[in-house]
Amino acid sequence: MKNISVAIDGPAGAGKSTVAKKVAKKMDLLYIDTGAMYRAITFLVLQEGIAIDDEQKIINIAKNTTFDFSKDGSEIFVNGENRSKEIRTPMVSENVSFVSQIGALRTVLVNAQQKLADNHDVIMDGRDIGTHVLPKADLKVFLTASVEERATRRFEELSRQNKAGSVTFEAVKKNIIQRDTIDSNREQAPLVKAEDAVEIDTTTLTTNEVVDRIISLIRKIHR
Repeated sequence: MKNISVAIDGPAGAGKSTVAKKVAKKMDLLYIDTGAMYRAITFLVLQEGIAIDDEQKIINIAKNTTFDFSKDGSEIFVNGENRSKEIRTPMVSENVSFVSQIGALRTVLVNAQQKLADNHDVIMDGRDIGTHVLPKADLKVFLTASVEERATRRFEELSRQNKAGSVTFEAVKKNIIQRDTIDSNREQAPLVKAEDAVEIDTTTLTTNEVVDRIISLIRKIHR
């Protein structure tokens, strides 16, 4: 029997990861946080002092990096070490879009993601899952929200984790806008809504409301 695949796309701060994790838990799907994989490579690049435009060294790191996820996707193990907290720092957030637009790097990671989908019932979130990583996904969802709302969510997340430090709301908002521009205009697999994706604006919705909508869509497909 064919494995179930669900693709969730959208801009930074739209709530993709939070929603995907909850849907995975309720529907017993393997959650693959593709963004965490790019963040992990960015973390390693910064940790080793490699320039973010040194494509060959970055690709070599990716080829020699192993990834494992906990069932609910809340933890990522990079080369056997739990790096779940390190990959969410402001420094990684500021650089991940630059690293993730490297074409050859994306090829390495996409291949790994597609193999996971071939062998498991999965739900993935990112910028190009429905258009590039899982173009034949059973369900494609495009989550969005206003820039103001997305910046608010991200700033509150950093504050809860005591990572905001001297970072201001305006700085977070500026980063969100910058990432939107980079992600939407990169040459390979840009952020774009798949033609057959269901768009959900999460600006005025609670997380649980969004989760319920997606679960309802999955059940319509797999009755």
